Order: sequence, then structure tokens, then C-alpha cells
Amino acid sequence: MPSYDRLGELLDPAGTVLLTVECQQGVVGPDGALPDLARAARDAVGNVARLVAAAHASGLQVIHAVAERRPDGRGASRNARLFRAAERLPVRQLTGTAAVRVAPPIEVAREDIVVRRLHGLSPVQGTEVDALLRNLGCRTLIVTGVSANVAIPNAVFDAVNGGYTAVVPADAIAGVPADYTDAMIRNTLALVATVTSTDEVLGHLRRWRGTA
Repeated sequence: MPSYDRLGELLDPAGTVLLTVECQQGVVGPDGALPDLARAARDAVGNVARLVAAAHASGLQVIHAVAERRPDGRGASRNARLFRAAERLPVRQLTGTAAVRVAPPIEVAREDIVVRRLHGLSPVQGTEVDALLRNLGCRTLIVTGVSANVAIPNAVFDAVNGGYTAVVPADAIAGVPADYTDAMIRNTLALVATVTSTDEVLGHLRRWRGTA
């Protein structure tokens, strides 16, 4: 864990953005396409909701990254086994359906930005997110959501490659199996991101609110 002062410096609301990754009903909801992931992510999604609520109270910008596809499949990636398997799932992440709405208990405020991608594995590279972060003056990106198998490491690597400091609350991300998530955090994400906890981030956001 980073020192208290170091983390506080990184989380200055003026230069920090909270990113939620694929926290959508068709992925982490009770009737989603991936029940094993949804079960593994239950506590993480609750922590994401706590972070989003605190971000709203602190004036921190929130971006929700959603993965979806058109009903006709135009523009969708098919160059990996994962994409082809998704086409056969009983719940598909189709544009305009409930599956691609941000899942409760996470609340989407009017000030939030929802970025929807039709292709690829990353919620950052190849989407609007990078340009939005630059326009928002972001220096620190808090990465939350699913999955630790694919999209979360993609987001962290792209953030670091883009010159941002990535902060990962370890209890606000999830993947399958659970021990893989722990190994990913310990052996990979900790090498490139500042790994912390939801409570640590919430404490600093409360501190910043108190000094505003």
C-alpha cells in the first residue's frame, strides 16, 4: 500500500477521474451473461457504488466505460476467441438493451460521462476515454470494475502508457477465479499501478471535501 500522504497527493480531485469498467447489468447483474463473474464481483460492485457516490459528493468526474455491440454486429471485433464466445452467450450486450445499462447499486449522475465501445478489449485505447481524460485535466485515473482477467489490466496499461497514474482499489475490481484476481494484482498491477483499498480512497475523498 502507498503511504497515506502519497495517496492523498495522487487523489487531488482537480486532477483525478474515477473510471468504472463494464459494470453493466449484462455482465455483473443477476441475470447477466456471466454468472460466475457476477457472483465474484458482488462485493466489488458494492465498493464501486461507494466510490461513485463519494466521487459525486466530492465533485470528482466519473466515466463509465460500457462494452456493447450492435444487433447486426457491424464494427464488432471477431479476432479473438473471447469475442466469438460472446456471440453465443444467452445474454448479449446489445446497444439499447437493459444489458448495457450501468448496474445497480451504482448510480449514474447527470455529470457522469458514459463511453460505449463497439470493439476491442480496452475501455481506454481506441475509445473516447483518453481524449476525455486529457480535456478534463486528468493526472490520476482510479480504475474499478471488471474483469481482472482482461479489461482491467488493459485499462491500467493504457493509462500508464498514456502518462496517467493509475490507482486500483483492489477490492473494487473482480475476475474469475478469485485467486487469479489476487495473483493479477500482486504480480502485475502492483508493478505499474498504485494499489490501495476502497476505504483508503474514501478516506482521502472525505479529507478533500473537508478542506474544500
